[in-house]
Amino acid sequence: MEDNGATAASSQRPDVANESSNHISASGVHEVIIVGTAHVSEKSVQEVTAAIEEAKPDIVAVELCPARYRALTGQEEEQEIKISELLSGGKLYIFMVQWFLAYIQKKIGSEMGVKPGAEMLAAIEAAQKSGARVALVDRDVSITIQRFWSAMGIVDKIRLISSLIPAALGWGEEEIDIDSITQDDIVSQMIAEFRKISPSAAAVLVDERDAYIAQNLVQLSHEGRVLAVVGAGHKGGIKNYLAHPETIPAIEPLQVKSARKFTFAKAFGIAVTLLIVATFGLVLLKGASSQNILLAMGIWFLVTGGLSGLGVVIARGHPLSALTAFLVAWMTTLNPLVAAGWFAGMVEAWKLKPTVSDLKTLAQAESFDEMMKNRLFKVILVAALANVGAMAGTFLGIYLIWQRLGLINPAELLQGII
Repeated sequence: MEDNGATAASSQRPDVANESSNHISASGVHEVIIVGTAHVSEKSVQEVTAAIEEAKPDIVAVELCPARYRALTGQEEEQEIKISELLSGGKLYIFMVQWFLAYIQKKIGSEMGVKPGAEMLAAIEAAQKSGARVALVDRDVSITIQRFWSAMGIVDKIRLISSLIPAALGWGEEEIDIDSITQDDIVSQMIAEFRKISPSAAAVLVDERDAYIAQNLVQLSHEGRVLAVVGAGHKGGIKNYLAHPETIPAIEPLQVKSARKFTFAKAFGIAVTLLIVATFGLVLLKGASSQNILLAMGIWFLVTGGLSGLGVVIARGHPLSALTAFLVAWMTTLNPLVAAGWFAGMVEAWKLKPTVSDLKTLAQAESFDEMMKNRLFKVILVAALANVGAMAGTFLGIYLIWQRLGLINPAELLQGII
């Protein structure tokens, strides 16, 4: 498939290979050379250029998909931002995680004086200069991120987000030796640590892509001598697959987004809804007076709406967005299929009118203050904090209703816990 001078490799499976250092050769096919890089290292840029000049490959394969290739080469397609789709379901949080990861990589690159992906650009330029064909051999980034997010449990997601936010804000930074990241033993240790945190997510981010890239490289090896430029974290896995191509799993299932499944998050949402229904049911069963019923409804409206609106204020959202969150939170907390943040975010988008240019400039933000000036980021933050506030209001509202109507005694509860 042609893509602005680069080709996306197809997926078929040939026969066996023998491994020797970074060079893989096989009977009936051409040589494959693997170059492992750090995505924000000037040394990697130089090594990639030198390797291509020395090896003179027929094909230079890069760890990019068409979408990342267009973004890296400034050929992104102009398209309308569909705010309603972005704010629906789990897409909001997937977008935020993807953006945080890109931002952190960009920040490290800025500190090292190297643009993220510079070694891929260097590989493309060196390939074009030498007359080699460029092949895009990585899986579509949107599929990878969606499968990565779906593979993690709720605890893993909380741990990931809680680690990404301080890193993005520059809190608790440690000195990083980028050059050491390309060393096999360091990479193995990093991946091993990642597997301890979330084995399923590591499989999606590392193992699945190793298999996907290896399959494409094996196919390309029938067409000529291949030099592959990949992140150091993929080098070992790809080499193993190339040495034993019969172990490469079926690629087709890895090219589709994970099917929606009944997750802990959905179960949690349903449980919270049932708890809310049970709370109001107990109020009625207790034979409460109309005054107490109105009190319970008032507490629910004010607490859920107040904290959701407060979330919008913290996000520095428009007053109309805060008012919207305040008015709808009581209702959205009763329904696990809708969220206060969706309504607040849509109002914020109506006032700010974010465009594709906001998506591009967001990637260039150097600080949190610059992010806050970005209209798209503001919409996303308003929606996210409105949802967080509504959830906090749900639990506080339940507690206050139980306490005010005598359904629970805080002192006895605390004593029982202690």
